[in-house]
Amino acid sequence: MKIYVGNLSFSLTEEELKKEFEVFGEVNSVTVIRDRETNRSKGFGFVEMADDNAQKAINELNGKEVAGRKLVVNQAKPREEGFRRPRGNSFRRGR
Repeated sequence: MKIYVGNLSFSLTEEELKKEFEVFGEVNSVTVIRDRETNRSKGFGFVEMADDNAQKAINELNGKEVAGRKLVVNQAKPREEGFRRPRGNSFRRGR
């Protein structure tokens, strides 16, 4: 199951996040989402682990304070298709 983890401290590393979840079972992957230009954490990420362990982790970690912030932990929802911001500079020069 893919788990959304929000309200992360901007200084929290993937390894530190993994340690919080390993208490509940094997963690398959951990990703902290970062800004492409600055490499600064955006304050959220994703953890993948087996469904049974994931549900226990969600129940126990949602609202838990880690690195001075209360985590928001729930099952990740698929991204909705729809409007996406265009990439790059769409400004046209001249005529």
